[in-house]
Amino acid sequence: MTDQKRTDEQPPDDTAVAAQPRLVVDEATIGYDRTVISEHLSVRIPDGSFTAIIGPNGCGKSTLLRALARVLTPRAGRVLLDGRAISTYRSKEIARRMGLLPQTSLAPDGIRVADLVARGRAPYQSLVHQWRPSDEDAVAAAMRATRLTELSGRLVDELSGGQRQRVWVAMLLAQQTPIVLLDEPTTFLDIAHQYELMELFRTFHDQGKTIVTVLHDLNQAARYADHLVVMNNGGIVTTGRPGEVITAELIEEVFGLRSLVVPDPVTGTPMVVPLDPRAAPAQPVPPVAPVRPVRPVVTAQPVPPVAPGVPVQPGGTDTPGVLDVDASVAGPVPSTSPITADIHPEK
Repeated sequence: MTDQKRTDEQPPDDTAVAAQPRLVVDEATIGYDRTVISEHLSVRIPDGSFTAIIGPNGCGKSTLLRALARVLTPRAGRVLLDGRAISTYRSKEIARRMGLLPQTSLAPDGIRVADLVARGRAPYQSLVHQWRPSDEDAVAAAMRATRLTELSGRLVDELSGGQRQRVWVAMLLAQQTPIVLLDEPTTFLDIAHQYELMELFRTFHDQGKTIVTVLHDLNQAARYADHLVVMNNGGIVTTGRPGEVITAELIEEVFGLRSLVVPDPVTGTPMVVPLDPRAAPAQPVPPVAPVRPVRPVVTAQPVPPVAPGVPVQPGGTDTPGVLDVDASVAGPVPSTSPITADIHPEK
């Protein structure tokens, strides 16, 4: 009885975990109703890893995650948690070892932030052991970590999408499980809230938690995860570190996308840059020799001399304030001659 009481009050002791990974899928066949998504699926989740499951739509990523969370029961094969078939655990035992954030979560009407976060402590409650100071501390710490303390009294329905997602993450954090499963956690969030959540999950990982998440953004997966599981057509294509897995060849094979894979300028992790399918292959352009500008050459026109003592008379031009030389004395002035000058501008 004493041992049972200790199990109900405390999270599982990680030191008791065997050398093999805590979470293993062994030759599992999984699907929905009569539809089989994956057959003979085997994968091992490294302990303490940040594992991202990636692949095209409909390849079985979320189906695998739901099998890991015991939401789906394999038709054949098994899922192992700490060396035991996950189907043999009681619900509270699972909830003390593993937390799940599904794709969509609906909060009860009229519930406040602090009350929803507090539901993460449900696996540690019983008829004998009700709410305790340790539960209060866990909830307060979860809200501080997710920057929700000032919103603790707000109704969840009044919050923005990004804030609501942080509330669900805080509930997971209050649950204090060593394994956290996340099914497309950044869906429907803008880019700022996406990276805010991913940084929060990185903090969980730095604290020693095993993170398993389904992601569509390959660059986020490569930046934050240290272990990738690549799926296609219900099967595992490959697994490994992002730098070893993410290649242009794999992206084209799995996603049908031609791309360049270059180092992320911030983190150095692989970054996928799609190629433009409309662009023709680049052709080398020969250098063009610089052309020196040519200045126009103006040929001076001869100016006939003006006889000394000959007065200059007005007239010969329609331009106000311009005087011409008397043509009867000096002879005709070429029309291109620039000798006209403003001697006495018109007042």
